[in-house]
Amino acid sequence: MRRAAPLLLLVSSLLAASCVAGGENVLSPDNGLGTVTTLPDVQTSSTVPDDSSSSTVPSSSSTTTTTTTPRPDGVVTPATVFQPWGDVVGLTMFRGNPTRTFYGTGPVPTTTPNQLWRYPESPMSGSSPVGNQPKTWSGTGWTGQPLIHEREDGITELIFGAYDKHIHFLNAETGEKLRPSFDMGDIIKGTATLDPDGYPLLYSGSRDPRFRILALDGDEVREVWSLHAKSVEGMWNDDWDSNPVVVDDMLYEGGENSWWFAIKLNRGYDAEGKVTVDPQVVFQMPAWSDELYDLLGRQQSIESSTAIFDQKAYFTTSSGRIVGVDLSDIENGNASVFFDWWIGDDTDSTITIDDEGYIYVVAHADHEKTNNTAARRVREVGQLVKLDTSVEVGDPLTSTAPIVWKVDIPAARGQDTGAWATPALHPDGVLYVATDSGNLLAVDTDTGEVVWQGDIGVNAWSSPAIVGGALVIAVDCFSSETSGLRAYDITDPRNPVEMWQRPLATSACIESTPAVWNGNIYVGARDGFMYAFGS
Repeated sequence: MRRAAPLLLLVSSLLAASCVAGGENVLSPDNGLGTVTTLPDVQTSSTVPDDSSSSTVPSSSSTTTTTTTPRPDGVVTPATVFQPWGDVVGLTMFRGNPTRTFYGTGPVPTTTPNQLWRYPESPMSGSSPVGNQPKTWSGTGWTGQPLIHEREDGITELIFGAYDKHIHFLNAETGEKLRPSFDMGDIIKGTATLDPDGYPLLYSGSRDPRFRILALDGDEVREVWSLHAKSVEGMWNDDWDSNPVVVDDMLYEGGENSWWFAIKLNRGYDAEGKVTVDPQVVFQMPAWSDELYDLLGRQQSIESSTAIFDQKAYFTTSSGRIVGVDLSDIENGNASVFFDWWIGDDTDSTITIDDEGYIYVVAHADHEKTNNTAARRVREVGQLVKLDTSVEVGDPLTSTAPIVWKVDIPAARGQDTGAWATPALHPDGVLYVATDSGNLLAVDTDTGEVVWQGDIGVNAWSSPAIVGGALVIAVDCFSSETSGLRAYDITDPRNPVEMWQRPLATSACIESTPAVWNGNIYVGARDGFMYAFGS
């Protein structure tokens, strides 16, 4: 359920202005590649939490307010990397911002934290089939990161979707329910997005199979719009694992139906002060290329979350295709694929982007085990790559031109190659990667050298979070005694030092990504519960 593929495409026509079924998908070749434009730095204004506790790691890179300096409309500037996004104080999307590089605020405890609360009283579980076989799912899974919202009424709200088919709204301090849970019709695996510009809107998909917009300004949560996975002629599946990203009034989302969407939200308020939204699908494109379809068949879904830098959007597919889309005229329904490259294998991890516009991509084993062409490609380019998307690709199936460096992540301990976890980028030039085979890698972003590695246990699907001078990560997924959370002191980013490990009482696996806010850690587990840990 993770894939991607290449081929240069020009998709400049408006495919849909609303949710309509797709007809023929005609993709014409593009004879040249665009370049990523790096805009001048924009100064930002932020404040650092004042916490003099000696039992915490310094939180010098954490902020409690969002970037306030004006930026060009629709543009994700270099100054926004590592920063919270929008006007809302909180963690509003998976990995916090469009470049997927903001993880929360500290300070993180330096000693083993206490369990502050667990929600609910009985496990959150739901039945949803795999193929034709019934299956019961419990808790939260991949990616499953909670959202944080510091509301104007002084309450910090925790928002997350779960395997009981509901989105839950909790008081982050107490774990008590703040709003009625919203029934999404089927299990929710991914991470929802809270509108970052302050509109009381929530964006989320499920296996239902619809992508929904929910209004949060009444006594109860209400659905105000939905996009059905079968509104287009899809190819793979009808789930929505990808986390939507909102840049000003545009939302970008990919589906397991193998299509990518750009949606103009048209947000506002009515005369009574109620939030309004009039979404229009201004652009949609299939995620596959003819070459990759011929090579790999229908495995062309999008499970990674779209990442954006400048006016360029990036997503990956389960066939291994890495796609860059020019957004400069997206509101008029025009977009061209300016970057198209094949890593050779299933790529569900979300792209991470640094402040120079380089992208970091990690693939997971699938095709390399069964397809000779794909296997040769993976061996050639590696599972982890840093790419320069301004470089002319040539043939996306064979070119190595965009590779700045590559790292092989071999199979080990009975597990596959590569990773499902999204890497975490440190401002001092270190990329942390949790691999499926159970290693945490620290990679120098200039050279690609693995400068440190540690054992975190196999099936490491949870993405690490960097907050101030600490890194928090789920560990030992399959252990009956030590499965839980671990924190490293990364004052020296190239030499992490373990500070503590906090097992779950139930010894359950944590597949979800933790949210860290004001030093408290919120994470769901496969035992059916959401947890809060802190000092």
